[in-house]
Amino acid sequence: MGSDTSEVALDLFPYLKVYKDGTLERIAGVEVVPPGLDPQTNVLSKDILIVPQTGVSARIYRPNFVIKDQKLPFVVYFHGGAFCVASPAFPNYHNSLNKLVAEANIVALSVDYRLVPEHPLPTAYQDSWAALQWVASHKEEDGHHHEGWIKDYVDLDQVFLVGDSAGANIAHHLAFRIKESDLGQSFKILGIGMIHPYFWGTNPIGSETADGLRKELVDKWWLYVCPSDKGCDDPFINPFVDGSPDLAGLACHGILVIVAEKDILRDRGRFYYDKLVKSGWRGKAEIMENEGEDHVFHIFNPDCDKAKSLMKRLAAFLNQGSGKGIVE
Repeated sequence: MGSDTSEVALDLFPYLKVYKDGTLERIAGVEVVPPGLDPQTNVLSKDILIVPQTGVSARIYRPNFVIKDQKLPFVVYFHGGAFCVASPAFPNYHNSLNKLVAEANIVALSVDYRLVPEHPLPTAYQDSWAALQWVASHKEEDGHHHEGWIKDYVDLDQVFLVGDSAGANIAHHLAFRIKESDLGQSFKILGIGMIHPYFWGTNPIGSETADGLRKELVDKWWLYVCPSDKGCDDPFINPFVDGSPDLAGLACHGILVIVAEKDILRDRGRFYYDKLVKSGWRGKAEIMENEGEDHVFHIFNPDCDKAKSLMKRLAAFLNQGSGKGIVE
Protein backbone atom coordinates (compact mmCIF):
# COMPACT_ATOMS: atom_id res chain seq x y z
CA MET A 1 0.00 0.00 0.00
CA GLY A 2 2.87 2.35 0.76
CA SER A 3 0.63 4.49 2.93
CA ASP A 4 2.29 3.57 6.18
CA THR A 5 5.19 5.86 5.38
CA SER A 6 3.02 8.76 4.24
CA GLU A 7 1.49 11.21 6.68
CA VAL A 8 -2.01 10.80 8.06
CA ALA A 9 -4.23 13.68 6.95
CA LEU A 10 -7.29 12.51 8.87
CA ASP A 11 -7.59 9.85 11.56
CA LEU A 12 -11.23 8.87 11.72
CA PHE A 13 -10.88 6.62 14.77
CA PRO A 14 -11.97 3.81 14.99
CA TYR A 15 -12.98 3.46 11.34
CA LEU A 16 -10.35 4.60 8.87
CA LYS A 17 -7.33 6.74 8.14
CA VAL A 18 -6.94 9.09 5.19
CA TYR A 19 -3.36 9.78 4.12
CA LYS A 20 -1.99 12.96 2.59
CA ASP A 21 -1.25 11.15 -0.66
CA GLY A 22 -5.00 10.51 -0.95
CA THR A 23 -4.96 6.81 -0.07
CA LEU A 24 -7.40 5.37 2.39
CA GLU A 25 -6.92 2.65 4.98
CA ARG A 26 -9.99 1.08 6.57
CA ILE A 27 -9.13 -0.15 10.06
CA ALA A 28 -12.50 -1.61 11.03
CA GLY A 29 -15.02 -3.83 9.27
CA VAL A 30 -12.68 -5.14 6.59
CA GLU A 31 -12.74 -8.88 7.34
CA VAL A 32 -15.15 -11.04 5.34
CA VAL A 33 -16.58 -14.54 5.71
CA PRO A 34 -18.35 -16.54 3.00
CA PRO A 35 -22.05 -17.39 3.13
CA GLY A 36 -23.25 -20.98 3.60
CA LEU A 37 -24.71 -23.20 6.29
CA ASP A 38 -23.96 -22.00 9.82
CA PRO A 39 -23.76 -25.17 11.95
CA GLN A 40 -24.39 -23.31 15.21
CA THR A 41 -27.73 -21.79 14.21
CA ASN A 42 -28.65 -24.08 11.29
CA VAL A 43 -29.20 -20.99 9.15
CA LEU A 44 -28.43 -21.00 5.44
CA SER A 45 -27.14 -17.95 3.55
CA LYS A 46 -26.04 -16.97 0.05
CA ASP A 47 -24.91 -13.81 -1.74
CA ILE A 48 -27.05 -12.36 -4.52
CA LEU A 49 -26.63 -9.48 -6.95
CA ILE A 50 -29.75 -7.33 -6.70
CA VAL A 51 -28.97 -4.22 -8.77
CA PRO A 52 -26.79 -5.24 -11.75
CA GLN A 53 -26.46 -1.61 -12.96
CA THR A 54 -24.65 -0.51 -9.79
CA GLY A 55 -23.34 -3.84 -8.52
CA VAL A 56 -25.32 -3.57 -5.28
CA SER A 57 -25.62 -6.99 -3.69
CA ALA A 58 -27.02 -8.54 -0.54
CA ARG A 59 -26.64 -11.61 1.62
CA ILE A 60 -29.90 -13.49 2.13
CA TYR A 61 -30.56 -15.81 5.09
CA ARG A 62 -33.18 -18.42 5.90
CA PRO A 63 -33.63 -21.27 8.38
CA ASN A 64 -32.23 -24.49 6.89
CA PHE A 65 -35.48 -26.34 7.56
CA VAL A 66 -38.56 -24.52 6.37
CA ILE A 67 -41.92 -26.26 6.15
CA LYS A 68 -43.20 -26.01 2.60
CA ASP A 69 -45.83 -23.29 2.19
CA GLN A 70 -44.98 -21.86 5.61
CA LYS A 71 -44.41 -18.18 4.80
CA LEU A 72 -42.10 -16.34 7.18
CA PRO A 73 -41.72 -12.65 8.12
CA PHE A 74 -39.07 -10.87 6.06
CA VAL A 75 -36.43 -8.49 7.41
CA VAL A 76 -34.50 -6.09 5.19
CA TYR A 77 -31.38 -5.36 7.26
CA PHE A 78 -28.99 -2.40 7.01
CA HIS A 79 -25.65 -2.75 8.77
CA GLY A 80 -23.89 0.00 10.71
CA GLY A 81 -20.37 1.39 10.36
CA ALA A 82 -20.89 5.18 10.16
CA PHE A 83 -21.62 4.85 6.39
CA CYS A 84 -17.92 4.27 5.73
CA VAL A 85 -17.00 0.72 6.89
CA ALA A 86 -18.34 -2.86 7.17
CA SER A 87 -20.48 -5.11 4.98
CA PRO A 88 -22.93 -8.02 5.33
CA ALA A 89 -19.91 -10.33 4.98
CA PHE A 90 -18.13 -8.78 7.99
CA PRO A 91 -17.95 -11.73 10.45
CA ASN A 92 -19.73 -9.86 13.27
CA TYR A 93 -22.66 -8.93 11.04
CA HIS A 94 -22.85 -12.35 9.43
CA ASN A 95 -22.90 -13.94 12.89
CA SER A 96 -25.52 -11.48 14.13
CA LEU A 97 -27.86 -12.16 11.18
CA ASN A 98 -27.52 -15.93 11.63
CA LYS A 99 -28.55 -15.50 15.28
CA LEU A 100 -31.46 -13.19 14.46
CA VAL A 101 -32.84 -15.50 11.75
CA ALA A 102 -32.61 -18.51 14.09
CA GLU A 103 -34.13 -16.67 17.06
CA ALA A 104 -37.04 -15.10 15.14
CA ASN A 105 -37.59 -17.81 12.48
CA ILE A 106 -37.53 -15.29 9.63
CA VAL A 107 -35.92 -14.73 6.25
CA ALA A 108 -33.52 -11.76 6.16
CA LEU A 109 -31.79 -9.77 3.43
CA SER A 110 -28.66 -7.90 4.55
CA VAL A 111 -27.98 -5.09 2.06
CA ASP A 112 -24.45 -4.35 0.86
CA TYR A 113 -24.86 -0.63 0.14
CA ARG A 114 -21.82 1.25 -1.17
CA LEU A 115 -19.62 3.16 1.27
CA VAL A 116 -18.23 6.66 1.75
CA PRO A 117 -15.82 8.12 0.56
CA GLU A 118 -15.67 6.18 -2.71
CA HIS A 119 -19.44 6.60 -3.00
CA PRO A 120 -20.50 9.85 -1.28
CA LEU A 121 -23.86 10.18 0.42
CA PRO A 122 -26.67 9.90 -0.51
CA THR A 123 -25.42 6.74 -2.32
CA ALA A 124 -26.00 4.52 0.76
CA TYR A 125 -29.63 5.68 0.90
CA GLN A 126 -30.13 5.26 -2.85
CA ASP A 127 -28.66 1.75 -2.83
CA SER A 128 -30.85 0.78 0.13
CA TRP A 129 -33.91 2.21 -1.62
CA ALA A 130 -33.05 0.25 -4.78
CA ALA A 131 -32.84 -2.92 -2.65
CA LEU A 132 -36.29 -2.19 -1.22
CA GLN A 133 -37.72 -1.62 -4.70
CA TRP A 134 -36.22 -4.97 -5.73
CA VAL A 135 -37.89 -6.68 -2.74
CA ALA A 136 -41.22 -5.03 -3.59
CA SER A 137 -40.96 -6.25 -7.18
CA HIS A 138 -41.54 -9.78 -5.84
CA LYS A 139 -45.18 -8.81 -5.28
CA GLU A 140 -45.63 -8.66 -9.06
CA GLU A 141 -46.52 -11.77 -10.99
CA ASP A 142 -43.70 -11.44 -13.53
CA GLY A 143 -41.06 -13.57 -11.85
CA HIS A 144 -38.00 -13.65 -14.09
CA HIS A 145 -35.99 -11.41 -11.72
CA HIS A 146 -37.39 -13.04 -8.61
CA GLU A 147 -35.32 -14.67 -5.90
CA GLY A 148 -36.57 -18.17 -5.13
CA TRP A 149 -36.08 -17.88 -1.37
CA ILE A 150 -38.33 -14.79 -1.26
CA LYS A 151 -40.93 -16.36 -3.55
CA ASP A 152 -41.01 -19.68 -1.69
CA TYR A 153 -40.53 -18.73 1.96
CA VAL A 154 -41.55 -15.10 2.53
CA ASP A 155 -44.80 -13.42 3.51
CA LEU A 156 -44.48 -10.07 1.74
CA ASP A 157 -47.24 -8.64 3.95
CA GLN A 158 -44.91 -9.06 6.93
CA VAL A 159 -41.90 -6.97 5.95
CA PHE A 160 -39.72 -5.22 8.52
CA LEU A 161 -36.79 -2.84 8.19
CA VAL A 162 -34.08 -3.41 10.79
CA GLY A 163 -30.75 -1.66 11.19
CA ASP A 164 -28.11 -0.76 13.74
CA SER A 165 -26.43 2.63 14.01
CA ALA A 166 -26.13 4.07 10.45
CA GLY A 167 -28.42 1.25 9.30
CA ALA A 168 -31.18 2.40 11.69
CA ASN A 169 -30.79 5.90 10.24
CA ILE A 170 -31.22 4.44 6.73
CA ALA A 171 -34.39 2.57 7.81
CA HIS A 172 -35.88 5.82 9.15
CA HIS A 173 -35.32 7.64 5.86
CA LEU A 174 -36.67 4.76 3.74
CA ALA A 175 -39.91 4.71 5.75
CA PHE A 176 -40.61 8.27 4.56
CA ARG A 177 -39.57 7.57 1.02
CA ILE A 178 -42.04 4.67 0.80
CA LYS A 179 -44.84 6.99 1.87
CA GLU A 180 -43.97 9.50 -0.86
CA SER A 181 -43.54 6.92 -3.65
CA ASP A 182 -45.83 4.69 -5.72
CA LEU A 183 -44.35 1.78 -3.79
CA GLY A 184 -46.45 2.76 -0.77
CA GLN A 185 -49.65 1.70 -2.56
CA SER A 186 -48.78 -1.98 -2.77
CA PHE A 187 -45.93 -2.47 -0.35
CA LYS A 188 -46.38 -2.03 3.38
CA ILE A 189 -43.71 -2.04 6.06
CA LEU A 190 -45.07 -3.69 9.18
CA GLY A 191 -42.39 -2.38 11.52
CA ILE A 192 -38.92 -0.89 11.99
CA GLY A 193 -36.34 -2.17 14.45
CA MET A 194 -33.82 0.57 15.25
CA ILE A 195 -30.80 -0.62 17.20
CA HIS A 196 -28.72 2.24 18.68
CA PRO A 197 -29.76 4.64 15.89
CA TYR A 198 -27.22 7.07 14.47
CA PHE A 199 -28.91 10.46 14.80
CA TRP A 200 -27.06 13.59 15.82
CA GLY A 201 -27.19 17.38 15.95
CA THR A 202 -25.01 20.45 16.37
CA ASN A 203 -26.33 21.41 19.81
CA PRO A 204 -25.58 18.80 22.49
CA ILE A 205 -28.41 17.18 24.45
CA GLY A 206 -28.41 14.95 27.54
CA SER A 207 -25.13 13.14 28.23
CA GLU A 208 -23.50 14.71 25.15
CA THR A 209 -23.09 17.95 27.14
CA ALA A 210 -20.84 16.19 29.67
CA ASP A 211 -18.78 14.16 27.18
CA GLY A 212 -17.06 16.70 24.96
CA LEU A 213 -14.45 14.20 23.79
CA ARG A 214 -16.92 11.69 22.38
CA LYS A 215 -19.14 14.44 21.00
CA GLU A 216 -16.13 15.75 19.07
CA LEU A 217 -15.51 12.24 17.69
CA VAL A 218 -19.09 11.84 16.47
CA ASP A 219 -19.04 15.37 14.97
CA LYS A 220 -15.84 14.44 13.11
CA TRP A 221 -17.30 11.21 11.70
CA TRP A 222 -20.39 12.92 10.34
CA LEU A 223 -18.57 15.93 8.88
CA TYR A 224 -16.33 13.48 7.02
CA VAL A 225 -19.10 11.30 5.60
CA CYS A 226 -21.42 14.21 4.76
CA PRO A 227 -19.54 17.44 4.09
CA SER A 228 -22.65 19.64 3.71
CA ASP A 229 -23.10 23.30 4.62
CA LYS A 230 -25.58 22.20 7.31
CA GLY A 231 -22.95 20.15 9.19
CA CYS A 232 -24.41 18.05 12.01
CA ASP A 233 -27.84 19.57 11.39
CA ASP A 234 -28.12 18.06 7.94
CA PRO A 235 -31.57 16.38 7.68
CA PHE A 236 -29.84 13.06 6.95
CA ILE A 237 -28.43 12.96 10.49
CA ASN A 238 -30.81 15.25 12.43
CA PRO A 239 -34.44 14.25 11.83
CA PHE A 240 -35.75 17.30 13.72
CA VAL A 241 -34.30 20.23 11.80
CA ASP A 242 -36.38 22.49 9.56
CA GLY A 243 -37.25 20.72 6.35
CA SER A 244 -37.30 17.25 7.95
CA PRO A 245 -40.53 15.31 7.45
CA ASP A 246 -42.97 15.04 10.34
CA LEU A 247 -42.59 11.73 12.19
CA ALA A 248 -46.37 11.28 11.98
CA GLY A 249 -45.78 10.34 8.33
CA LEU A 250 -43.61 7.27 9.00
CA ALA A 251 -44.88 4.44 6.78
CA CYS A 252 -45.04 1.53 9.22
CA HIS A 253 -47.26 0.16 11.98
CA GLY A 254 -44.72 -0.42 14.73
CA ILE A 255 -41.29 0.81 15.81
CA LEU A 256 -38.90 -0.64 18.37
CA VAL A 257 -36.11 1.76 19.39
CA ILE A 258 -33.21 0.14 21.26
CA VAL A 259 -30.68 2.34 23.07
CA ALA A 260 -27.63 1.52 25.20
CA GLU A 261 -26.98 3.24 28.53
CA LYS A 262 -23.31 4.09 27.90
CA ASP A 263 -23.77 5.05 24.23
CA ILE A 264 -23.13 8.73 23.37
CA LEU A 265 -26.02 8.35 20.87
CA ARG A 266 -28.43 7.15 23.57
CA ASP A 267 -30.20 10.45 24.21
CA ARG A 268 -30.82 10.99 20.49
CA GLY A 269 -32.55 7.59 20.37
CA ARG A 270 -34.67 8.45 23.41
CA PHE A 271 -35.47 11.88 21.95
CA TYR A 272 -36.57 10.19 18.71
CA TYR A 273 -38.86 7.83 20.63
CA ASP A 274 -40.38 10.68 22.69
CA LYS A 275 -40.98 12.81 19.58
CA LEU A 276 -42.52 9.83 17.80
CA VAL A 277 -44.96 9.12 20.63
CA LYS A 278 -46.06 12.78 20.69
CA SER A 279 -46.15 13.22 16.90
CA GLY A 280 -49.61 11.93 16.13
CA TRP A 281 -48.14 8.87 14.38
CA ARG A 282 -50.73 6.13 14.76
CA GLY A 283 -48.46 3.14 15.19
CA LYS A 284 -47.18 1.39 18.29
CA ALA A 285 -43.80 2.58 19.59
CA GLU A 286 -41.65 0.58 22.00
CA ILE A 287 -38.29 1.38 23.59
CA MET A 288 -35.69 -0.87 25.21
CA GLU A 289 -32.52 0.24 27.03
CA ASN A 290 -29.46 -2.00 27.35
CA GLU A 291 -28.16 -1.12 30.82
CA GLY A 292 -24.42 -0.89 31.33
CA GLU A 293 -23.69 -1.37 27.61
CA ASP A 294 -22.20 0.77 24.85
CA HIS A 295 -22.90 1.29 21.17
CA VAL A 296 -23.68 -1.92 19.18
CA PHE A 297 -22.19 -4.08 21.94
CA HIS A 298 -24.31 -7.02 20.69
CA ILE A 299 -22.39 -7.05 17.38
CA PHE A 300 -19.05 -7.41 19.16
CA ASN A 301 -20.14 -9.48 22.17
CA PRO A 302 -23.08 -11.52 20.81
CA ASP A 303 -22.98 -14.27 23.44
CA CYS A 304 -23.38 -12.08 26.52
CA ASP A 305 -26.74 -12.21 28.34
CA LYS A 306 -27.70 -8.66 27.37
CA ALA A 307 -27.03 -9.33 23.68
CA LYS A 308 -29.22 -12.42 23.93
CA SER A 309 -32.03 -10.45 25.55
CA LEU A 310 -31.73 -7.76 22.84
CA MET A 311 -32.12 -10.48 20.19
CA LYS A 312 -35.10 -12.01 22.01
CA ARG A 313 -36.83 -8.63 22.24
CA LEU A 314 -36.18 -7.90 18.57
CA ALA A 315 -37.43 -11.40 17.62
CA ALA A 316 -40.63 -10.85 19.64
CA PHE A 317 -41.15 -7.56 17.80
CA LEU A 318 -40.73 -9.33 14.43
CA ASN A 319 -43.14 -12.09 15.44
CA GLN A 320 -46.13 -9.94 16.25
CA GLY A 321 -47.80 -11.50 13.24
CA SER A 322 -50.14 -9.91 10.77
CA GLY A 323 -50.84 -6.82 12.82
CA LYS A 324 -51.30 -8.66 16.13
CA GLY A 325 -50.36 -6.22 18.85
CA ILE A 326 -49.63 -3.52 16.27
CA VAL A 327 -51.98 -0.57 16.03
CA GLU A 328 -53.31 -0.11 12.51
